Amino acid sequence: MRAVVTAGGVGTRLLPATKEIPKEMFPVFDVYEGEVVVKPVIQIIFERLYDVGVREFCFVVGRGKRVIEDHFTPDWQFVEWLRRRGKERQARLLEDFYRKVEESIIFWVSQPEPLGFGHAVLMSEPFVDGPFLLAAGDTVLQNGGVLKELAQHPGDLVLLVTPVEDPRQYGVAVVKGGKVTQVVEKPASPPSNYAILPFYRLPPDIFKLLRRVRPGVGGEIQLTDAIQLAVEEGLDVRAVVYEGEYMDVGTPATYLNGLKSIRHG
Repeated sequence: MRAVVTAGGVGTRLLPATKEIPKEMFPVFDVYEGEVVVKPVIQIIFERLYDVGVREFCFVVGRGKRVIEDHFTPDWQFVEWLRRRGKERQARLLEDFYRKVEESIIFWVSQPEPLGFGHAVLMSEPFVDGPFLLAAGDTVLQNGGVLKELAQHPGDLVLLVTPVEDPRQYGVAVVKGGKVTQVVEKPASPPSNYAILPFYRLPPDIFKLLRRVRPGVGGEIQLTDAIQLAVEEGLDVRAVVYEGEYMDVGTPATYLNGLKSIRHG
């Protein structure tokens, strides 16, 4: 299965850090060979998808995010430089990442303006030839194995949801017996406590629906609005419930909470 990873947003809520460093490149803790290491958010997302079998990727990036493409360009001379200086574990860490990159096909698509998550997804249409996984480039799941369940689910369109105390800052899904009956973006009065995490399995028909969506919350094209159309038009929209730890690098508060709470090892 192919995967689309979006990294087009400006990251205004994380200024001034995001003026020069995309939020998708913010450092996050991970584990390698039993020890805690630091990786960019988007690298961990790529590796989680790779580990469940994805080998074709489309990264949708915005202006000023060339550093992401540079990070995914193997630098074998640097690996050898590390080895010559006795930095064997660091060399293996980079070598493993570069091997995954070289075993993958990666497309880069530019989103000229930050017009919303749904618009970023729409930019990936030429890459898609069937059902595909979608991930936002600013959220890390501790348990990446749930992505296999998402990929193999028989529903037409599948969301990943998690119960939260206050879902007003998220897209929210109403789920009955695993079936999604309603979705709404950042509701003032949430119809459920299921927040939508930005991981999906989508059908190619999502692009037709996105072209019908008008700007919604924040004046942006919202993917949740297209999913609501899918519900109304009878697609089999399902949900996988995730109850593990995750990190959302969307705001200073969620980034800090994620660094404190996500467990490793």
